[in-house]
Amino acid sequence: MTTLADPVPGGRPGDVERATALSGELAGRGVHGVVLAYVDTAGIGRVKTVPTAKLPSAAAWGVGMSPVFDTFLADDSIVTTDVLGSPDGDLRLYPDLTALVELAAQPGWAWAPVDRITQEGEPHPACARTFLRRTVREAAARHGVTFRASIEIEWVFARPPGPDGAFVPAVTAPAYGVARQVELSDCAAELLAALARQGVETEQFHPEYAAGQFELSVAALDPVAAADRSVLVRQTIRAVARRHGLAVSFAPALLGRGVGNGGHVHLSVWREGVNLHAGGDRRHGMRPEAESFAAGVLGRLSALTAVTAPSPASYLRLRPSQWAGAFTAWGRETREAGLRLVTGTVGRREQTANIEVKPVDLAANPYLALGCLIAAGLGGMTVDARLPEEITGDPAHLDAREAAALGVRRLPVSLGEAVGEFRTDGVLRGALGPVLADAVTAVREGEIARVDGLDDDGVAAAYRWVY
Repeated sequence: MTTLADPVPGGRPGDVERATALSGELAGRGVHGVVLAYVDTAGIGRVKTVPTAKLPSAAAWGVGMSPVFDTFLADDSIVTTDVLGSPDGDLRLYPDLTALVELAAQPGWAWAPVDRITQEGEPHPACARTFLRRTVREAAARHGVTFRASIEIEWVFARPPGPDGAFVPAVTAPAYGVARQVELSDCAAELLAALARQGVETEQFHPEYAAGQFELSVAALDPVAAADRSVLVRQTIRAVARRHGLAVSFAPALLGRGVGNGGHVHLSVWREGVNLHAGGDRRHGMRPEAESFAAGVLGRLSALTAVTAPSPASYLRLRPSQWAGAFTAWGRETREAGLRLVTGTVGRREQTANIEVKPVDLAANPYLALGCLIAAGLGGMTVDARLPEEITGDPAHLDAREAAALGVRRLPVSLGEAVGEFRTDGVLRGALGPVLADAVTAVREGEIARVDGLDDDGVAAAYRWVY
């Protein structure tokens, strides 16, 4: 389990000694460098690396990096807020040694996620991983609950793009088809082996719907570890694909039309080892706290899309009748609803029942997404919120009267509309804090401005090879 302790100058207790031992062990296995990884507000993975021998120094005193990256856009242009976006200042990146792994698909390298603190030793207010860790800590202290989470990974395998950046899928066989699995059998087997060597418990791996698309599901972990795992899995997929001469994209939409890549979040609430989504007297076995948590998420789903669907390309994917969850609706095993209640199979429900949040893609910073989803759910628990009537089928087929009676509304159809919802949501902004909330708004508005005037195909092309 990842540590919930903030880093401090000089290192967390025991970290320097642990880093010294790890440094020697890694060097003995031919590991020459350690990737220090985090995700910026735009959802782009950023890194610094250190030689393996410098890991103890990094654990004690961190590694410098500018705070300007908190307001980078996906094309590396920069926007500003009242406190971010300046060339001034410095932060220290501290590796979480409990999450360090040797990279199976990148021989000679290890990897660790980082937390960021200021030069004065305070948590950086725009550090998304720190935000998630703080949210989890406060949930345990105030509500006595913990969480299990996992993030589905969808992507496409493609031929390396030429100068025009066009998308050519690596396989053309049917969705979920055996032929597609056979065509990439060697690559897929190497990927599963690499993940296993890195300690990643893969639940499922299969061809998906869109051209060249695959999906991988991993076991649920505590939220910070689940976000770390999402970052690590994507790095591994990229590395394995490159070894086989392939490109990959996790972008929400590769083309202006069609099904895109999702990053659905599965989340469950636990108290003292008991899954609150099973064994209760509410609908489908939910306990009162689980229903209130789910209602809190559903009630803020429109504002949440500014965090969970953060790119202009996200709204090319977030369309009705594509299993993207484009409506404020919920139902048991209802894949068109924005919130799907997964009860699991009889005999395993106490272990597996959870909610699936559908309007999420992999342009989202996983730490921000999970932190905001948990904050929304806790808001529902605080007021004992109740879920509305559930739906079945596709909510796009409801007439206006039926939709109104069920409280079903279309989620934002553009990033601008989502930002408008986010601006007025006090719970989400309060959870994030003013510095991080303003960074989210500024970066989203910057992305909107940079694609102004582009048609759907142009928007898809702008983000196709970024994520």
